[in-house]
Amino acid sequence: MDDRIRHLLSPSLRYFAAAARYGSFRAAARELNVASSAVNRQIIALEEVLETKLFERIGRKIQLSTTGEILLRHVSSTVRGLEGMTGEFDALRGLKIGRVRVATVESVGEDLLPDILSRFSAAYPGIDIAVTLTISDEAEKLVLLGEVDVGLTFNPRERAALDIGFRRNLRIGAVVTPDHPLAKARTIGLADCMAYPLALPSKGLSLRHALDSTAVMRGGGYRMQVEANSLRLMKQVARGGHVVAFQTRIGMEPDLADRTLVFCPLSDADLPIDQFAVISRASGTLKLAPATFHTFVVQELARILAVDDADTASSRP
Repeated sequence: MDDRIRHLLSPSLRYFAAAARYGSFRAAARELNVASSAVNRQIIALEEVLETKLFERIGRKIQLSTTGEILLRHVSSTVRGLEGMTGEFDALRGLKIGRVRVATVESVGEDLLPDILSRFSAAYPGIDIAVTLTISDEAEKLVLLGEVDVGLTFNPRERAALDIGFRRNLRIGAVVTPDHPLAKARTIGLADCMAYPLALPSKGLSLRHALDSTAVMRGGGYRMQVEANSLRLMKQVARGGHVVAFQTRIGMEPDLADRTLVFCPLSDADLPIDQFAVISRASGTLKLAPATFHTFVVQELARILAVDDADTASSRP
């Protein structure tokens, strides 16, 4: 949160928003760099003033009550308004300063985004960037709620509330070691992969949804050795031997460069294409700093991912 907004928003509302975001007084305290007892006191005081319970206490966890959800909606709206105000102040002064909030999926955040952030920071040293690493659906949700300015995600839903500023279609492939039997095959499909133990993304991830939608996977008959919500972990498992992992080329650049892993595009005709996209809210205009970053990241991605690496299903073998 911008320091200027921090001064304009009362501590009780800031502490409430942090507790709601993290679902824990302790986690909120770590974010705010205060004692958890201070967060608890502020929440209790706020509940007394408003004469309502804002959280349901469930063991060590907390969950927003109905009135808490109402308050969070209004606090989030207030913060967005204050951010818009400070952005306009910056624009009037003609200063390239501000803050950009970005949500990104793991594969992009691991290899592609860091270089882009370095180049952006060199060009705009006055703009700081807050990055949230999350899954595709959550990145889209954070953009729609106004919690982040820009999302780097896969397979966003086509909806009026979202603006898709950049998109590329990417093939899903099997990830294996160079000495794996599949590494030498001219073409492979999921049926070929099922002869080996698999490392699959967790259910709920867009990549797992794409794999599970195929006739081969629906038929079962495969052995899942590892299921994880981390592509890095699945790649590490694949490095160990005969296990087959899955992903797009994004996030595999270092592995392919040093030849520790091989990417084998899958030929299944019914396997959906993974669409990588840069998204923002369609309603309203991005403030100066986020708009500057949005333009920069779209230009960088257009250079790095010059063409789609995915063919259409009808042209696959």
